[in-house]
Amino acid sequence: MIHLSKISEASGRRCLRSVFRPLMILLCIAGLAGCQNKETRIRELQQTVWKNPEDARGYLNLGKEYSRQQKYNEAIEAYQRAIALEPGLDEAYSALGAAYFNKKNYAAALPWMQKRVQIAPDDSLRHFDLGNVYFQMKRYNDAITSYRQAIDNSYSFDEAWYTMAVSYIKLGRMDEAMKIHTWLQKKNNYLAVALEKHLQSAPHQNGSR
Repeated sequence: MIHLSKISEASGRRCLRSVFRPLMILLCIAGLAGCQNKETRIRELQQTVWKNPEDARGYLNLGKEYSRQQKYNEAIEAYQRAIALEPGLDEAYSALGAAYFNKKNYAAALPWMQKRVQIAPDDSLRHFDLGNVYFQMKRYNDAITSYRQAIDNSYSFDEAWYTMAVSYIKLGRMDEAMKIHTWLQKKNNYLAVALEKHLQSAPHQNGSR
């Protein structure tokens, strides 16, 4: 029997959103001075790439600044330029995938997240990020596979356990989700509370769809 029933639906949604938030994207505080500083920083980075048009990292840095300012179309263009100049620039793959993810263009994010995993197959975070893309595309079985690979490389990756459990719920595989919920409860992990809300709101059925 589930005992942690005091969580609100809104807090559960916030918890899930926080898990999926790409870590490499930083948000800036608005304000007149802040806007001026942002514009100045963009101009400085633009001048850098104009002076060094073959410098892939210059375009990468420009793309990062655009991403910080949530100008994802411009960021994507800069990352693509960086990759064209230096096809092995792993950091640009990560940044480009994150920019597409933040635009909710998950189909476009997918190949770049897959490339990241191919480059570093033992990196748990890369498998986790790939799983989040699959999750948003409602490819829950693929998401589970990616989360499992993240866990295989880092057993205590609680967020991967949590999102894998939510994927099980989406597929109606309640027994697997309940096992993860019990494990998180034993750890006294805050994610157990959020996961309980998903369990309570899901139709209890067996098997996958």
